[in-house]
Amino acid sequence: MKRRDFIQMSGLGLGAMALSSIPIFGKSVDPSRFLESPLDVAAKKALADAALNAAKKAGASYADFRLGRYLNQYVITREDKVQNIVNTESYGIGIRVIANGTWGFASTNEVSQDSIAKTAQKAVAIAKANSRFQTEPVELAPVESYGEVSWKTPIEKNAFEVPVADKVDLLLSANAKAMENGANYINNLLFLVNEQKYFASTEGSYIDQDIHRIWPTFTVTAIDPKTGKFKSRNALSAPMGMGYEYMTPKDSEKIVSPAGFNLYRNNYDLVEDALIGAEQAKQMLSAPSIMPGKYDLVLEPNHLGLTIHESVGHPLELDRVLGYEANYAGTSFATLDKWKSGDFKYGSPIVNLVADKTQPNSLGNVGWDDEGVKTKKWHLVKDGVLVNYQAIRDQVDIIDQNESHGCCYADSWNSVQFQRMPNVSLEPGKDKYSANDMVKDVEKGIYIAGRGSYSIDQQRYNFQFGGTTFFEIENGEIKGPVNDVAYQSNTQEFWNSCVKICDKDDYRLFGSFFDGKGQPSQISSVSHGSSTTRFNGVNVINTERKI
Repeated sequence: MKRRDFIQMSGLGLGAMALSSIPIFGKSVDPSRFLESPLDVAAKKALADAALNAAKKAGASYADFRLGRYLNQYVITREDKVQNIVNTESYGIGIRVIANGTWGFASTNEVSQDSIAKTAQKAVAIAKANSRFQTEPVELAPVESYGEVSWKTPIEKNAFEVPVADKVDLLLSANAKAMENGANYINNLLFLVNEQKYFASTEGSYIDQDIHRIWPTFTVTAIDPKTGKFKSRNALSAPMGMGYEYMTPKDSEKIVSPAGFNLYRNNYDLVEDALIGAEQAKQMLSAPSIMPGKYDLVLEPNHLGLTIHESVGHPLELDRVLGYEANYAGTSFATLDKWKSGDFKYGSPIVNLVADKTQPNSLGNVGWDDEGVKTKKWHLVKDGVLVNYQAIRDQVDIIDQNESHGCCYADSWNSVQFQRMPNVSLEPGKDKYSANDMVKDVEKGIYIAGRGSYSIDQQRYNFQFGGTTFFEIENGEIKGPVNDVAYQSNTQEFWNSCVKICDKDDYRLFGSFFDGKGQPSQISSVSHGSSTTRFNGVNVINTERKI
């Protein structure tokens, strides 16, 4: 394979992986359809009642109904060209029941009362068949009956109303700036998602929700023509639960990084990031390789979020702790005995990790989860001690609680809902303290920004993380970029090495559009917030491989 072909394929990798991770594209549609509403709330309620009544008549002791309409738009560009524009819609109904103490589920894309009644009967038949193997009946924690309610992502500008041409112009403008600044290649992608979901249950709730998410991202590559070596820098954006207003940078949201690039709390400057990304990719071509050893790490929120996701979010999912995910995604070191002890030191005393489905602008922000539970915020780790897990209605009795945490989710109308990670975040420090202050306090360290490669074991304990950009810190000053950096630790050792957290003025969100779990596999979107944080004495390795 020629080097040029390899780089072209590598540049397209991010978009290909992202698109291939989506389990349901639905059917291709004209984007004008995104602004149409196929059913009003009264029609949705009539369909829900048809399903619930049929389920009860067939012998269900409980039933819930989900009508889902999933809209996706992906705009993909490369240098001065548009490579693809994808517009899809997926629409259908999922019905979940309990009969003879056992779960059953069935779905249909025929949205009619007759089809829905037959689907409800099928779900009950499946539950009754499964009940022959059920040793203990399903036990649901009580939930409030909310009646007819609604919730919508508080967007300022619906991204689906913005003409595709405007989105293309923005992406190509960013590409042009990167190329003018010395980049050899850039691929730039914009992902938009709108989930329109209607939930109803035999417990009396009828919940209509309209959820919006957005993610701009790119990979820019610079090549040294003399050596043929190349370096890439990914976007420092975060996927967000916002509308198109996210793409309009505001100076009031700007945070200047100690490494010299601008970051924004709830906005993003795509053109500026592409311009600086090209410059940093060029700088990395001549940057020295890191000397392995122990370093103090200063971790940007757009990097630390992935570490939180893998070392806190996943190991504290109760179904993983119980072994339900062992066949596909592993188990967890954070076993029930550690929680029951009441004194398991997950991290240092300044570490407070919270789960929160109500966090504004986050990917996981909704009013109710997919089994009709109102969302909330709760501590997982408080003052460094493990205090709770993530659990849903049929799990919380296992940890002696009588209220679901409201973190049940299905990625489609034809997927059964189950426990999914809520937003999991590190609370900011209480004292006034900036990232610049933090760098000044470091004698020998590395400042890391952006997500990179990672590896973590099946129990979410031993791990290794890379990043997008790395800057060496010496005697309180950033010296310059370095290459080939990754840090290794284990979850408990790492979080107990946390010594300082910047205050709320530095707090920002990181996120994942494609968090995978379950068999059959489902994806979900989740955010992780933090301020810039320091971890002392972490083992850093050199990842360069010589052939």
